[in-house]
Amino acid sequence: QVQLVESGGGVVQAGGSLRLSCAASGGTFSGTVMGWFRQAPGKEREFVARINWTGDNTNYADAVKGRFTVSRDNAKRTGYLQMNSLKPEDTAVYYCAARKSILSPRYDYWGQGTQVTVSS
Repeated sequence: QVQLVESGGGVVQAGGSLRLSCAASGGTFSGTVMGWFRQAPGKEREFVARINWTGDNTNYADAVKGRFTVSRDNAKRTGYLQMNSLKPEDTAVYYCAARKSILSPRYDYWGQGTQVTVSS
C-alpha cells in the first residue's frame, strides 16, 4: 500500500508561484503513474496533470496548460507540481494520486490534499 502526502500549499497573490510536493512511502512505487487533481468549494474534483513513470509523458488540463509543470524524482519517491502565473480560479484543495501502472483503470492511492489559495 502506497501512502501519499502532499505539501507546499499556501496563500499566494495572483501571478505568483507555488510548488507542491507529493511524497510516497510504502508499497511498490515503481511503474506508477502520478496524477494531480483539485477540488474547489462547491465544485467536483477535476484533473490537473499526470506524469508517467519515466517522466517522458505528461498531460495537462487545458486550464493549467502552459502555467503548471508536473515532474517526479523516482529516487526520492516524490512528485511535484510547479504552479506559475497563478490565478484566483486556481484556488482549491490539490490532491496527488498514483496509479499502480499505466494499465490501471483508476487511481489506486490518494493523498489527503493541500490547500492552495490565490488572492486577487
